[in-house]
Amino acid sequence: MEEGTKTKKTIYIGGIGDDVDEAVILENFSTFGDIIEVQLPTAPTNPSNPNEVKHRGFAFVTYSSPADAQDAIDNMDLNELNGRVLRVNLARPMKGPLQPQGNRAIWESEEWLQKYVKPLGQAGGAALRAQTRAGSGAPEGEGEGGEAQDGDENAMEE
Repeated sequence: MEEGTKTKKTIYIGGIGDDVDEAVILENFSTFGDIIEVQLPTAPTNPSNPNEVKHRGFAFVTYSSPADAQDAIDNMDLNELNGRVLRVNLARPMKGPLQPQGNRAIWESEEWLQKYVKPLGQAGGAALRAQTRAGSGAPEGEGEGGEAQDGDENAMEE
């Protein structure tokens, strides 16, 4: 067994067909030991009818002992259940913290703004360019290289 897996009791079962429910999982995986919990995460199938849900094609089974979980992995990984090949391995914790705000742009977070955004006066942009032009004495119609843009026929208008 790998380092740190001696205490892991929850397994991930992937590739589950639509016709499989918690009872089928319990029936097929209880032969390897005492099952504490079976989770079949669900998702809405039709956005216009949120009451219509089905599982997402995977499940988690928690055993009472790590040895039982390992037995289930050894015996059920790449085996068939109702015509579908299962992938069975130790469940891993979710990556990253859960974001309570859902799908929002990262810059909408106050923490991100405080860390990465400069005050407007220090940020550069149009105000800083105007200040630089005024300090260099360049007339309004001239670009950065001192070339007159008004008389150039090929120049693009802003």
